[in-house]
Amino acid sequence: MSYPLVLDLADDGFPVAVTCRVLGVSTQAFNKWRRNPVSERDWDEAHVINAAIDIHDDDPAFGYRFISDELADAGFEVSERRVWRLCSQEGIWSVFAKKKGLSKKAGPPVHDDLVGRDFTADRPNALWLTDITEHRTDEGKLYCCAIKDVYSNRIVGYSLSDRMAAALAVSALRNAIALRHPVGTVIIHSDRGSQFRSKAFVRTLKHNGLTGSMGRVGACGDNAAMESFFSLLQKNVLDRQRWHSREELRVAIVTWIERTYHRRRRQRVLGRLTPVEFEILETELQAA
Repeated sequence: MSYPLVLDLADDGFPVAVTCRVLGVSTQAFNKWRRNPVSERDWDEAHVINAAIDIHDDDPAFGYRFISDELADAGFEVSERRVWRLCSQEGIWSVFAKKKGLSKKAGPPVHDDLVGRDFTADRPNALWLTDITEHRTDEGKLYCCAIKDVYSNRIVGYSLSDRMAAALAVSALRNAIALRHPVGTVIIHSDRGSQFRSKAFVRTLKHNGLTGSMGRVGACGDNAAMESFFSLLQKNVLDRQRWHSREELRVAIVTWIERTYHRRRRQRVLGRLTPVEFEILETELQAA
């Protein structure tokens, strides 16, 4: 950091040798830096750091291993050890990292709370709720992100993965958009999880004209209607047996959602209709 100052003072007429002596740096080292101010390695690492920051901003759940994989896909030839060193140097940590002196806290909201615990809607695709749940298998955890339309309580989009990354939430959102083709104002309400605060998720919202909404920190009631669905999933699928593989659990979740929850499980709030029956009836009434 002293070398640019030596250069500035030299432009103002101060002798380089005197300035170097006052600042405690070598004249020889200064002249070497002047001939090549930035080494090739420093230049390369600056590009790697910039790319790593962009990757982490897109998905704060990524630690250095995932960042290393993404860098390789982007064409960077850099070892995992080097990525770890640069991430440590720049303080690029996964939001789930448990490092000494670091505490996991919910991040700032990227949207206001537009719902205020009023989980009602007078039309389809007016208010969607989303959240993520997880369950263990003998192979490791399986994560499920689901999106529910509060008008009919139908699960309009979901995604399952062995990684709780932003891509999980983005995939569920894209599935919901492809299924429903929403028009007009659609509010997507979530908690402050990093997946829903990620740039990738926010970009998907904006690109499709959807409006984000977020509840408060530690306030389960702010997304209680979504928690009720996961409670049913827990009781009817997740806790029913020991799951040996992620694929086994994946099939069970999809089967229960599509066959049982949507088409067989009647809900009092829907007049003892299933979500699919309720939507069909409402469509027929509107067409009459």
